[in-house]
Amino acid sequence: MKAGLYIILCLLISIFSSAQKGGKYKLWYDKPAKQWVEALPIGNGRLAAMIYGDPSKEKLQLNESTFWSGGPSRNDNPDGPKLLDSIRYYLFNGNYKRAQILADKGLTAKTLHGSAYQNIGDLTLNFNNLNDVKNYHRELDIEKAVATTTFTSNGIHFKREVFASIPDNVIVIKLSSDKKNALNFTANFNSELKKNARAIDASTLQIDGLSSTLDGVQGQVKFNALAKFVTKSGKTQVSENGISVSNANEVMILISIATNFTDYKTLDTDEVLKSKKYIEASENKSFNTLYNNHLAAYQKYFKRVDFNLGTSEAAKNPTDIRVKNFSTNYDPELISLYYQFGRYLLISFSQPGGQPANLQGIWNNSNKPAWDSKYTININTEMNYWPAEKTNLPGMHEPLIQMVKDLSESGKETAKVMYNIRGWVAHHNTDIWRITGVVDFANAGMWPIGSAWLSQHLWDKYLYSGDINYLRSIYPVLKSATQFYEDFLIEEPTHKWLVVSPSMSPENIPQEHQGSALAAGNTMDNQLMFDLFSKTKKAAEILNIDSDKIQVWKNIISKLPPMQVGRYGQLQEWMEDLDNPEDNHRHVSHLYGLFPSNQINPFTTPELLDASKTVLIHRGDVSTGWSMGWKVNLWAKLLDGNHANKLIKDQLTLVEKDGWGSKGGTYPNLFDAHPPFQIDGNFGCTSGITEMLLQTQNGFVDILPALPDEWKNGNISGLKTYGGFEISIVWENNKAKEIIIKSNLGGNCRLRIPNEMELKGKSKLKKAEGKNPNPFFDVPEIKKPIISNEAKLNPVEIKESVMYDFPTEAGKTYILRMK
Repeated sequence: MKAGLYIILCLLISIFSSAQKGGKYKLWYDKPAKQWVEALPIGNGRLAAMIYGDPSKEKLQLNESTFWSGGPSRNDNPDGPKLLDSIRYYLFNGNYKRAQILADKGLTAKTLHGSAYQNIGDLTLNFNNLNDVKNYHRELDIEKAVATTTFTSNGIHFKREVFASIPDNVIVIKLSSDKKNALNFTANFNSELKKNARAIDASTLQIDGLSSTLDGVQGQVKFNALAKFVTKSGKTQVSENGISVSNANEVMILISIATNFTDYKTLDTDEVLKSKKYIEASENKSFNTLYNNHLAAYQKYFKRVDFNLGTSEAAKNPTDIRVKNFSTNYDPELISLYYQFGRYLLISFSQPGGQPANLQGIWNNSNKPAWDSKYTININTEMNYWPAEKTNLPGMHEPLIQMVKDLSESGKETAKVMYNIRGWVAHHNTDIWRITGVVDFANAGMWPIGSAWLSQHLWDKYLYSGDINYLRSIYPVLKSATQFYEDFLIEEPTHKWLVVSPSMSPENIPQEHQGSALAAGNTMDNQLMFDLFSKTKKAAEILNIDSDKIQVWKNIISKLPPMQVGRYGQLQEWMEDLDNPEDNHRHVSHLYGLFPSNQINPFTTPELLDASKTVLIHRGDVSTGWSMGWKVNLWAKLLDGNHANKLIKDQLTLVEKDGWGSKGGTYPNLFDAHPPFQIDGNFGCTSGITEMLLQTQNGFVDILPALPDEWKNGNISGLKTYGGFEISIVWENNKAKEIIIKSNLGGNCRLRIPNEMELKGKSKLKKAEGKNPNPFFDVPEIKKPIISNEAKLNPVEIKESVMYDFPTEAGKTYILRMK
């Protein structure tokens, strides 16, 4: 009996040890990366690298966030004012094709369709006499933001560690072995866009180059990259255009990259001096000093949130195998790893003072990337930032907020030149030069609503922080955006509603529109107009300014179209009932009102909630990666955690090779597969998982609103809500066991919880009644929807719960426990 117990104990220890090989926060692999979507990403908001981990030929593919094609430029079409009235006339009279032809001629940019984010190049390390490689292990530790490769060769143990330092602004590589004088390699820089690549002394490599010319705009962005080799023992010397290192015990390599980019209007930074400055400030610091600086800066962000769903034997496998087997294996730890990987990426590519994340975040190995790796602002850019506030990374939101401020300046010129009206506008795409005209072609680009959606991020940030000074700083941007639509909205002839025209429902084409996407009064446009005018009005009231404008905005809001439910019981995408139940288009733009907005919710608009559900059923689950990420959020807002979980499983379907396709999933390195690679799906999923566990938009803090049956036990800490609350939750058997609430602003805390709880201490919980007195939790009052007589709607079922109110004081923490 004792022997049997001993064997069982040993087996359990073995299983546990195997499961911990990767660890809770590690992506790991048992072979080097052969393709880019297997390489591991690091970044510090400005610099980025993809690390391949090849023992014989290590490669780091490098990026710098401001290295784009072209230079400061604009793309406004001055013919707009001459043709706008005609385009509207044809739309209102059903000649959509003619409207599209005129829009392509008079509104779409004549030449410039946006610049491309580009690849700096590669640093390669060619190792001599490395053979008989065994015990290979490659990992990315997202808790420490360090990529490590280890292996043995000829009986010698080798280790490579790489990180991108936020405080020291360099990429740091440490090469080491357990035998003296064992490191021998040659290092080289290479780039398609290089002008020169050479060793400037026996320990420093340099490469410089110039960005591409695109759409007739001359490449003007210059880059300079340096690699400094600091060795322990051994020898470094110039070898052709590279540097050779021989018989070293340990080598530290510092990589610095800079461009001449100053801001979106100016290219006058000395890239050579800037690049050199970071090397000079770092080269006399030890690896341990650089590492500790890096760790402190990174972990102050990452460690704010912890998430645990438990582990299983599946965690013993390499990460790519776990993704491949996820649909058939129980692997809850992969969900928490994928969740935190989204936060890791956000910290790594979006730092205060830097550029916001583009379609690929900051990682790109091409000089002609898909969609130019620009900022697609009809959802993709916004989705990148959905997790920022709620997962306690408000500082990472700052680059997007700054870009919106920039666009509010460049977009004024577009409003004036293209439409001859006030305010600022942006269409469906922009780039580092903050272009705001119509790119590509009318069927994709004639969407003058980018400014309205981006403005939601300005307001949303205020709801989390309650910072009046911040609200004062962004109010002019909100007001200018509303000014544009005050002038641009036009009365449609049938109902006399005020509508956006011309526009489209991204990027979908109704069957009855003769191949034209152009339309007026699209549902998403109406929803965004409601939010923009309502929130700008609210900001004016809070700041006690522009009282004369408040009535103007109220009047406009009263004339916006209501949402409509069509003959199939679906939320209509267009002003007319044109939806096709067979349409499985990746965009579900008209569900913006469900998420990320809160105009549709189970408690106040059940008929619209059911109509939204019908849309999702029609569209289906499997789609491109970012679309599935959005749907996780939407099913969570429908309070259907099991369906949201099913979408997560669809998202975590292995796509083994990069390339074009209609079915998305996840690459071996956990990057989102559109395909090809787009990073937004990673953030859609991280946001959606948060929404499954905590919602804050429906007038209260909703605890475990869409918890799947599978996630029976778990905990999450450090999530943020509107009104400045920080929430931690422990649950068992699908019930809340403990909730810890830190109140940063004070005020009433209204909680919806699946089960009864009690408040620790003298204060008592009381059952919530009436409207939440906390102003951060206001729920919009929308117009009564128009419902087709043919529509068959289903009642919305909401699980039993309890709702409590209790007052809080700023700075105090409150604990609730299960009764």
